[in-house]
Amino acid sequence: MSIIDPRTGEALTAPIDSDDTASAQQSAPAGGGSVRPEDVIIDLDASNIQQVLEASMQVPVLLDCWAPWCEPCKNLMPVLEKLAVEYGGAFLLAKLDVEANPEIAGQLGVRSVPDVKLVSQGGLVDSFQGALPEKEIREWLGRYFQAPADAPPSPEEQAEAALKAGDAATARETYQTLVSQYPEHYAYQVSLAKALVAEGRGEEARSVLDNLPPEERDAAPARGVRASIAFGEQALSHEEIAALGERDDSEAQFQRALRHVADGDYESGLEGLLALMKRDRAYGDDAARKTLLQVFDALGADHPLTVAYRRKLFALLY
Repeated sequence: MSIIDPRTGEALTAPIDSDDTASAQQSAPAGGGSVRPEDVIIDLDASNIQQVLEASMQVPVLLDCWAPWCEPCKNLMPVLEKLAVEYGGAFLLAKLDVEANPEIAGQLGVRSVPDVKLVSQGGLVDSFQGALPEKEIREWLGRYFQAPADAPPSPEEQAEAALKAGDAATARETYQTLVSQYPEHYAYQVSLAKALVAEGRGEEARSVLDNLPPEERDAAPARGVRASIAFGEQALSHEEIAALGERDDSEAQFQRALRHVADGDYESGLEGLLALMKRDRAYGDDAARKTLLQVFDALGADHPLTVAYRRKLFALLY
């Protein structure tokens, strides 16, 4: 049996001669109950590829093409293994060592590793190359399979939740791990810098951002973190904000808004700055409007908050 690429109608793998006509292994019921790794994960080679391809007529097969020398493969494989078990038999995970099986790799059209192919009904459904982070793999699988109801949060979701809960240290440790696993996934480095800012480690955060490629360093997410660093250096500390007590003068209002922005609570900060403009436009030589514009630049022109508050600012001015 051959894997057929539906985009070209051509076989991705040549037929493999085999006297073994035994039926394909039955997989665990899709998405139901707990399964053992050995129920849904197999090592693929010339002795069983025929059965695996036949099995794809009954249950989708995820082919993980890897090599022992490939560091990204070592990061990807545990994620795929975890997801195969988590999805409870919705698909089989077949792992192919391309170094040990070069002929099969060639027949499959593998040019680099890691290379992951989704096969169903004997045809290629989709594929991706490279060690994608777990969150992106979940999104990719979500195109074809219903996610388990009890799916645990991804590391990215755990880090985001920790940061939102004020546990910046846990978020930072998670992002440090993700950065080491996926050094070219620059969004993790920006998130690491954000967590460092939340810990009050602005200089370390700035160093992380400075080491990004120019196109990432100048993009809106990194600019937003840089703004948080700058605003954090300008803003009063949380203790000093608390010491303001019930003060409601323009200086106190501005400092509270600036603190919100420094903490990444942009909406509260923008709302406070806009309110200050309405109340005391002359404060600090038009400091509220100037700071609003700085926040817009940091967030980026297409950010929903930028769009919404530019309209509010325009309505206030004109």
